[in-house]
Amino acid sequence: MTEQANTLGYEKSIRLTVVKTVGFAVALAAAAHVAIPLPGTPVPFTLQPFLVVLAGLWLSPRAAVASMVMYLGAGALGLPVWAPIGLPGAARLIGPTGGYLLSYPVAAWLVAALAQRSTRYLPRVLAALAGIAVMYIGGIAQLAVLTGSLATSALIGVAPFAALDLVKCLVAGALAPRGPGNTP
Repeated sequence: MTEQANTLGYEKSIRLTVVKTVGFAVALAAAAHVAIPLPGTPVPFTLQPFLVVLAGLWLSPRAAVASMVMYLGAGALGLPVWAPIGLPGAARLIGPTGGYLLSYPVAAWLVAALAQRSTRYLPRVLAALAGIAVMYIGGIAQLAVLTGSLATSALIGVAPFAALDLVKCLVAGALAPRGPGNTP
């Protein structure tokens, strides 16, 4: 292969990475608008955790983090990317869902790092579950500050979502690439 062909292949790979990174940020914004309020919790059910773990499964660790930071930046600037339930703009980050949101870059990075070279379904699902766990830790931490109780935080921040988040992980594992090659 010539040097020019290598350069063109690299440039194409970079363009594809940028498109995927921006695409996951946009998809995450769309998923936020599928928000269903649940009784007894200030945290709505959304498709966002699914998109966070899917981004980690499809992107490299750096690109996954970049996608999540892009999404958070857009929301903090006041663009309409947050779920329609809750505080506007940057204020959302100090409200009941702020801990979940702020954990997205770490969760996506962890999923990508764990699943980067996986060729099998189960390791991809386990990586997705690890990402969900990171989001729960962030969410519970913020809710504990707001409610003053770790037990209450777990009850309203994890219990209503755990079963459906498990399903999201199973589906994300099935939709992930089947081998090494998460984009650079």
